[in-house]
Amino acid sequence: MATSTYLSNPKVQVGAAIGSITDITDQVSAATLTVTKEALEDTAFGSTSRTMTAGLFSNTLTLTVYASYASSESYSVLSALLGTKCTIKVNPNDASDSATNPGFILTDTYLAAIPVINASLGELSTWEIEFQGGVYSVDTTA
Repeated sequence: MATSTYLSNPKVQVGAAIGSITDITDQVSAATLTVTKEALEDTAFGSTSRTMTAGLFSNTLTLTVYASYASSESYSVLSALLGTKCTIKVNPNDASDSATNPGFILTDTYLAAIPVINASLGELSTWEIEFQGGVYSVDTTA
């Protein structure tokens, strides 16, 4: 039985570098950061089972973002990062970085695409944005 629970309400910040990031929390409804260490096969002749060793990290962050074309909203912030390496930071909540609210950071992550429009009659328009690669780190200092 779980002894700790987590109510999802993350803080999401994105920008060219950690010192110039913009808070887009109010424009995001979902965030999934996946940290992957690639598996490289190191099986030798004579082995009866495949074995693996760790390779490079291959990280991704997917955001569900509400479409907004107003200045300093989702389109203007994300379109400026299109085709560039950028930094993104996601915290479990809006409090300062700490051991119980770590800042998960991808530095030099790449934004390859943004769907310029995704519209359906009678629905709020959202975009699925994927940041690829980047150096993963965790900040627990305020």
